[in-house]
Amino acid sequence: MRTLALFEEAPYQCNFNARVLAVSEQGVALDQTLFYPTGGGQPGDQGHFLLPDGSVVAVVGTQRDPLHRSIIWHQLKEGAPVLSPDMELQGCLDWERRYLHMRMHTCLHLLCSIISAPVTGCSIGTNKGRLDFDLPDSTLDKEYITRSLNELINRGLEVSVRLLSSCEYDSLLEFAHIRTVTPALMQGVVRIVKIPGLDLQPCGGTHVRNIAEIGQVVCEKIEKKSRHNRRVTLRLT
Repeated sequence: MRTLALFEEAPYQCNFNARVLAVSEQGVALDQTLFYPTGGGQPGDQGHFLLPDGSVVAVVGTQRDPLHRSIIWHQLKEGAPVLSPDMELQGCLDWERRYLHMRMHTCLHLLCSIISAPVTGCSIGTNKGRLDFDLPDSTLDKEYITRSLNELINRGLEVSVRLLSSCEYDSLLEFAHIRTVTPALMQGVVRIVKIPGLDLQPCGGTHVRNIAEIGQVVCEKIEKKSRHNRRVTLRLT
């Protein structure tokens, strides 16, 4: 059993048709989905299913199976009708929420191009996001980060995605900012997100096509979380 991850090829698509593969305590698995599953600091998508009888079922969360990573489970709102295998349905994303995640996720990649240090943690919200950096001694400045990010965003660079074999990825490792996390292999390949001249790293998340879509941002907070950890929080304006 495997779920085709439509969001990888069509991150701007909102609606899709699918067939139920299985129903369990983990949720509902479909043969294909646009719902991004929680991972890499990005929350799982929400939205709803439209059933054959016309009823609407809210999807409140999306996760990969912890053992079989190619299976994606959709959690339904409590009290939802029971779905059955082979049922045909239509899925609809909460697009506004997803697009905010896309803008912030791409912005955090830009932040990596400004701060030259390994990333040790990530969290993405609808209007805020943060990265943790391994920085024992820090001279980070909120105003500098805000100004630098907005200057980069105004350059309007395209964002591209490549799939590399594990061997090809090893040859690019020196360009990646994430040192403490082993990139996830799906079907033997690593998904690489590239912002030309600025950032190149493994990432399974959804991103905007052009960094200009991020809009203006503010570095809201810089925190010392431990001796070697600095947390930088950004906010979309």
